[in-house]
Amino acid sequence: MNHPNQELLSALYTAFQRLDAPAMARCYAEDAEFQDPVFHLRGRREIGGMWAMLCDAVRQKGRDVWALEFSIGAADDLRGSAHWEPRYRFSATGRMVHNIIDAEFEFKDGLIQRHRDHFSFWRWSRQALGPIGLVLGWTPVLAGKVKSQAQANLQRYLASHR
Repeated sequence: MNHPNQELLSALYTAFQRLDAPAMARCYAEDAEFQDPVFHLRGRREIGGMWAMLCDAVRQKGRDVWALEFSIGAADDLRGSAHWEPRYRFSATGRMVHNIIDAEFEFKDGLIQRHRDHFSFWRWSRQALGPIGLVLGWTPVLAGKVKSQAQANLQRYLASHR
């Protein structure tokens, strides 16, 4: 039998396969934290908003190519892990991306308290941004610009979906 937190992680990624952001948000504690090379978010509202923004972008500009594969690693009452690989069209450029992500989780009261995704920003930027990502994707300047734009997009999205 799987640990309940393995089931929770499976529910998170299964919901993402279906582009069901509300179901994804329910997997997180109210005061959860999320971090990856682009976002650093606090609270279910921001985290759920990010997933909703990404799901909406896929539905609007890339449902035809959307795919997500995942595997759930070990999980116990406190910690867990997963590996996931989304394939999608990056909405800003229309370029295809195959990202490879390893995730670490901390749990509290049967929900995700902390979620940290690890992936190569340079690999992602080469695919998503093309030549500029190839040349500048390893630099802090491009990473900072992408982070700023993503955060601004999320704040606009949250403001328009109150």
